[in-house]
Order: sequence, then structure tokens, then C-alpha cells
Amino acid sequence: MSGKTVSSAILLLVVGNAIAVISDVFVKFLEEGVPVFQYAFLRCVITLLLLAPFWKQLDTGHFFEGGVLHFIRGHVHLVGMICMVYALIALPLATANAVFMVAPIMVMILSVMFFGERLSTLSLVSVISGFAGILVILRPVEIGWAALAALGTAAALAINAVLVRRLPRDQSTVQKLFLNYLMITPLCLALAWWEGAAWSREVLISAFGSALFILGYNVCVLLAYKHVDANQITSAEYTALVWAVIIGWVFFAEVPDLWFVVGSAMIVVPLLLIGLQQRRIRPRPSHHELADTRYHTAPATDDEGITQDAGYKQ
Repeated sequence: MSGKTVSSAILLLVVGNAIAVISDVFVKFLEEGVPVFQYAFLRCVITLLLLAPFWKQLDTGHFFEGGVLHFIRGHVHLVGMICMVYALIALPLATANAVFMVAPIMVMILSVMFFGERLSTLSLVSVISGFAGILVILRPVEIGWAALAALGTAAALAINAVLVRRLPRDQSTVQKLFLNYLMITPLCLALAWWEGAAWSREVLISAFGSALFILGYNVCVLLAYKHVDANQITSAEYTALVWAVIIGWVFFAEVPDLWFVVGSAMIVVPLLLIGLQQRRIRPRPSHHELADTRYHTAPATDDEGITQDAGYKQ
């Protein structure tokens, strides 16, 4: 799988999204009442250690350039990470992943609010259909803290996807990701100390597994988008939902109902149509960031209003 052809790049994204869902499984195996701040701290430390071999990509001369924005994004990411843990533990794996996929729709709304961008008719339809799809999946009578946590994760993804366009363009993706985790590690340590839970081997294994598999996802994404235009392959990112259904059924005996199928289609189909429409208009540059939150398919836009994938997985 070199990623030099469209077919091999699509295969890389399919495999990469399976790896990312396995990362979710490491979190879902945790029990309710898990020390979530301990998990967040261990996840930060492990991610920094996994990135250490790539230290040559760090610009030490301008290491903290854009520091304020990195600080904001890091702490938004921390909120999203904590929400993700609660959502994955309490909700079926496929349901949580379906709600996370609302992030691209939230990006559209934030881009209108903060950057004055205009929504096309199809984009407006995707916004309305996407939020209606969430209501279909969750159903108002079943919305609780877990569902709100999943929506909180999606919101954190969307905010960071919008903010990424304001980061220094000459910073390496490794440096952006390294700073993201470095800046929240002190707070995570303080919160873990305040939490007062005994250090848990299960939490350590979960943090290590989720961090490692997300790094594997990142490798697949970078290889996939290195030689191929994003519009030709980005639809393959939505196979994450298929993998979530399969893995949820195999490991947790979770069988999606008709409400889930209909609601997921209401979220994903309009986004796929937008991707097809953009492909006909003009190809996007294959510029992608290393993932530091959950969904790579959340579209950010460049200064000309051209939609680009921000590349985020939690």
C-alpha cells in the first residue's frame, strides 16, 4: 500500500479508519467511574513519548510560535478527550462514532459565524439533515449525559478544525501535535492529582493502546494523501462508521437498529454529496495535518474558502 495510486490510497484510508476505531475500543473497555483525568494525563505523556523519535521535525528556534492559539486548541482538545471517554463508555460504539461525525457540519456553522463564509444550498441541507439525523439516532427521550458528551466531542473537533487554519503555516505537523499535548499536560497532571484515584494498569493500557493506534491512523492518512488529491479519496474516511458497526457487533454484541441506519444516512450522505460536488468544481490541495482529535473528515477552509480536511482524531 504505497498510496501512490487512488486505489492504494483508498485502501490506506479504509485500513487507517479501522485502526482508529480500534483506538476507540481501548477506551470502551474501561469501566464506568474510570479516573478520566488520569487517562488524559497518561494519554498526553504517552503521545509525547511516541512523538519523541520525530524530534528533528521540531523547529526549536521558533518552538512556541503561535503559542496562544496552541494553548487554546490544546485545552479545547482536552475537553473533547474527556467527553469522548464518557461517550464511548456509555454509548454503543457505532452510535458514538455517528455523533462524532457531526463535527464537519459544526465546522460549516462556525465558518459562517467567525469567518463570514457562505453556505451553498447543499451545505445548508447537510447542516439541517445532519442535526435531524442526530435526533433520529439519539431520539429526544434517550438523550442523556452520554449523548451530550458525544456532542461535546464533536464540538471540540469542530472548533479545533476551524482554529487550525490560523496556526503558523510553516510549522511541521509533528510540532503542532507535540505542542497540543505539551500545553495540556500540566493541567492534566493537576486534575489527576485532584482526582485522587490510585494509578491503574487498566487505564495505562487503555491510554497506551488508544495513543498508539491513533498514531497508526496518522501514518495511514499521511501516506494516503501524500500523492493523491484529497477529493478523490476522502469519502473513504466514512468507512469508520462501517468499522464501528462491525467492531461494536463483534466485541460488544451491539446491533444497530433502523433508527441508527436512517440517522447515519442523514448525516453522511449530504457530506458525501458535498465531496463529490467539490471534486467536480476543482481539486483540493492534498494538505493534511496530523490528527490530534477524533475525526479527520472535519473540513476546515483556507483563506480562499476552499474546503480542506483538517485531519483530527481523538
